[in-house]
Amino acid sequence: MYSEALLTGQNLSLSEALAMGGQTTVIGLAIVFAVLIILMIVLSLFKVIFYKKPKTQAAPAAAPAQAAPVEEETADDTDEEELIAVLTAAVAASLNTSTYNLRIKSYRRTDNKMPAWNKAGVTETINNRF
Repeated sequence: MYSEALLTGQNLSLSEALAMGGQTTVIGLAIVFAVLIILMIVLSLFKVIFYKKPKTQAAPAAAPAQAAPVEEETADDTDEEELIAVLTAAVAASLNTSTYNLRIKSYRRTDNKMPAWNKAGVTETINNRF
């Protein structure tokens, strides 16, 4: 009965159509989640099979761990504040503006092992932007 009604769309009540639509939806969702679970299992097996843990060297047992004094942490904080102040002043001086108009959101140290041509390129790029 359902096959003829599905093909023609006739002699099918609203409740029967909604029931068949619900069944189709549930079956489709079950298939999708089953495939996702299978993929999750396969990927976890890949991790178990192909992942190699890096070898770490054990710390010598004779050296006791020492706690860092609290004063050094506060010194680092003040050093960062001073560094940000110096950076802000340098940027303001290069832009010929006030430090009031600038706000440094983040900064990153660069590697000083760059070749001379790389340093020249970075400097040229910075100068061309402003």
